[in-house]
Amino acid sequence: MNGDDKQIVVGRRTVLKGGAFALAAATAGISVFVPRQSNAAASKVVIKYDWLMSNGQIGDIVAVKQGLFEAEGLDVEFSPGGPNSATVPPVITGDAQLGQFSDSAQLLLARSSGVPIKIFACGFRMAPFAFYSLPKAPIRTVKDMVGKRIGIQPTARYVLDAILLKNNIDPSSLTITNIGFDMTPLMTGQVDAVTGWITNTQALSIIGPDRIDLMMKDTGLPSYANVYFATDDAVSGHAETLAKVLRAVAKGWAWTHEHPEEAVKLTVEAYPQLDLAVELKTVPRILSLSFDATTGKDGWGSFDPAALAEQISVYDKIGQFKSGAPKLADCYTTEILDMTAGDRPKIA
Repeated sequence: MNGDDKQIVVGRRTVLKGGAFALAAATAGISVFVPRQSNAAASKVVIKYDWLMSNGQIGDIVAVKQGLFEAEGLDVEFSPGGPNSATVPPVITGDAQLGQFSDSAQLLLARSSGVPIKIFACGFRMAPFAFYSLPKAPIRTVKDMVGKRIGIQPTARYVLDAILLKNNIDPSSLTITNIGFDMTPLMTGQVDAVTGWITNTQALSIIGPDRIDLMMKDTGLPSYANVYFATDDAVSGHAETLAKVLRAVAKGWAWTHEHPEEAVKLTVEAYPQLDLAVELKTVPRILSLSFDATTGKDGWGSFDPAALAEQISVYDKIGQFKSGAPKLADCYTTEILDMTAGDRPKIA
């Protein structure tokens, strides 16, 4: 399975697994943000990622390869995640100075558990998660799911529940089947739709050119992806360092937008496990997730707090917040976006 596919399900498990530890660490008064001096000229900053480095981090990787972090006086180290890696604890303890979640829902879940972290930028304007069907049983809208057989990973079931609630559809009006991460159940007729990440070009290739995609953004449920977060203390006490990181990353994504093929080559050079041919096919999709009319107006990394509020409302109604829904104001800050407003490229 591709790392991108795992992100939406493993990331949520990571939040739940790491939440108790992170909360205990916070209440114990552990230091949460200490830029470490790697040398006289640059501050060491570690970014903790939810999953393995892949095409979703292409702009971040370019920022390193093009010296954009160095230009901000930072010595940045990437700390990739994986199946047994927790994203939250290293940020809470200060082993990493900021982190990136695969999906904004993960931060809302963590915050509802009392973990003191905030979103300060979003790399993808929409989650890459989608439902895939074929013309013989097309699912072009959520209402088309009624009477259909939907195959979904068990740990992503809450996403489907939220989508159905948002669209006033009774879950009993469709058949929901647990599947793994490959697309075979769709091709063999076991289900009418399967789910996965649109950036997983290789896995999706078996469906063929007649594939019908229902993207998360078209279901009515808002969701951001590649969400950058930091602790409350980091936001209040070290905002300038976070701003330097965001400026460099935003410029890395702008360079990727202008030079996509070169950016892919730099990424594969840095992470040889990635397939050059596959990533060259995928980069247009990656850029479409990261840039839209809003980034053209507000700059790369921007997000709408109202969309987070809507997520909180829907996930609260399906019972996702076991300790109660978080307060919207606790879940995000726009301070870092404001500090970098003139430096984050405005590209649609």
